[in-house]
Amino acid sequence: MDIAPPPPPPKAPSGLGTAGRKLWRAIVVDLDLGPHEELLLTQACRTADILDKLNLEARDADLTVVNSRGDRVANPLLTEQRLQNIVLARLLASLRLPEGVDEDDRMSRPQRRGAARGAYNARRMP
Repeated sequence: MDIAPPPPPPKAPSGLGTAGRKLWRAIVVDLDLGPHEELLLTQACRTADILDKLNLEARDADLTVVNSRGDRVANPLLTEQRLQNIVLARLLASLRLPEGVDEDDRMSRPQRRGAARGAYNARRMP
C-alpha cells in the first residue's frame, strides 16, 4: 500500500515582508493549519513585518521626544513597538503552537482552554 505524500504547505499570503514570510515558513512547514489558524498566522506575520519596520525606525531614534506642550515623553515609536510585541505574542499564543515532540514523535499542542469561566458561587441579589 502506497502512502501518499503530504500536501505541500500553503503559500504565504501576498504582501508579506521578510519577517512575515520567515515566520510563515517556520510554522507551516510542520503543522497542518485550519482556515481560522491560517487567518491568525497571517495576522501574526503582518504584525511581525510591522515590528520589523518599527525596529528599524526605533534603532536610531531618541528614547524620549518633546511633545506639543514642551514636555519630554517616551518616544511613541517605543510605545507602539511594545504594543505590537504584545499583539504578536497573543496571536502566536492563540495558535497554540506545539512545544515539541511527544513520545510518539508527534507534535503536541498545549492544552486547549475551555470557554471563559463564569463567576463561582454567584447568587442573584434579592
